[in-house]
Amino acid sequence: MATLEANRTVEAVWRIESPRLIAGLTRMVHDVGLAEELAQDALVAALEQWPESGVPDNPGAWLMAIAKRRAIDQFRRRETLERKVVELGRDLERREPPNAEPDFDAIHSTIDDDLLRLVFMTCHPVLSTEARVALTLRLLGGLTTEEIARAFLTPEPTVAQRIVRAKKTLAKKNVPFEVPSGGELAERLASVCEVVYLVFNEGYAATGGADWMRPSLCEDAMRLGRILAELAPAEREVHGLVALMEIQASRSRARTGPAGEPVLLLDQDRSRWDRLLIRRGLAALERAERLPGEPGPYELQASIAACHARARTAEETDWARIAARYARLVQLVPSPVIELNRAVAMSMAFGPEVGLEIVDGLVDEPSLRSYHLLPTVRGDLLAKLGRHAEAREEFTRAAGMTRNEVERRLLRDRARQSTG
Repeated sequence: MATLEANRTVEAVWRIESPRLIAGLTRMVHDVGLAEELAQDALVAALEQWPESGVPDNPGAWLMAIAKRRAIDQFRRRETLERKVVELGRDLERREPPNAEPDFDAIHSTIDDDLLRLVFMTCHPVLSTEARVALTLRLLGGLTTEEIARAFLTPEPTVAQRIVRAKKTLAKKNVPFEVPSGGELAERLASVCEVVYLVFNEGYAATGGADWMRPSLCEDAMRLGRILAELAPAEREVHGLVALMEIQASRSRARTGPAGEPVLLLDQDRSRWDRLLIRRGLAALERAERLPGEPGPYELQASIAACHARARTAEETDWARIAARYARLVQLVPSPVIELNRAVAMSMAFGPEVGLEIVDGLVDEPSLRSYHLLPTVRGDLLAKLGRHAEAREEFTRAAGMTRNEVERRLLRDRARQSTG
């Protein structure tokens, strides 16, 4: 096998297998930082050996076997450390003697459980939101520090520090490698879903920089969501989250025009929407709705996205139904941002005056003072009411608040077009 081809294969296998590999090693060594080091050692071994020997039939199990043996070697070299570490090493030796052939079936039997534990560990509330996102993308998304930094327009050293500190915090706080139970499960699951959706949203509507979207982040988030849905099939909100991401992502091709300019929802060519993603999203929504319990925030948002997906034209959109869904959502999760979205739906269903009345009630909301979509929505409603001078002021103000260059140009264009 040519070296270049082998290296590309190793990289592809690593992106797929590294989360499972790190998860299994974390269970064994009880340290996510050490687990990542061992996984990297296995990657180096693959880069050295696969160009000569070829890619093994079961590359994931091959990497796990190498990493476990490296762990045994490390524990042997650290015999002077505390007894717990020595006992861990002996326990690993008992499970797999150094010269034994790896038991591929045994390796795979615990993969899903380990991966789910790692998800809950990387998204633990003891970490800041930024640290959770960075660590999750690193360990579960398989992204490099450079890729994470580029995606979030953050200096690479900053991202690297977040990841290092996150791993140290998990070790210092003795965060258990386990799936929580009882009331803690719902709280921690909400944290996991929040991280995945934060990643998706940054890809779908970039908060800064020169790109309107970052599709690779959307794809990473959807992959994490699908994994989570497989690992937690009885969790209604997980399927709701997957449905929401799939349906929203279906519009990606239609969100930009020939010159890369943004195209807003009602102006999009719906023939460019990805019907496969829509079908997958609607199927995930149906799975959520079949499960016991009441719909949560992600499922309700997915049902709103489904209303758009089912409408063949913008004019066929059931805005009254969408407004009702937003009303239910704001009761469940009181939020000025959700109320702003409800205002848009109410304006579409019952007229711009109704929507503007709701928006005007949000103008003094402290949490929305730097939120550019508030003046954007207000400007749109004022323009529909023929109050063009006021609309122009709102679009200009919104353009000065956004950090996304593409969106800034769009808002300035709308300001210039707001002439009576």
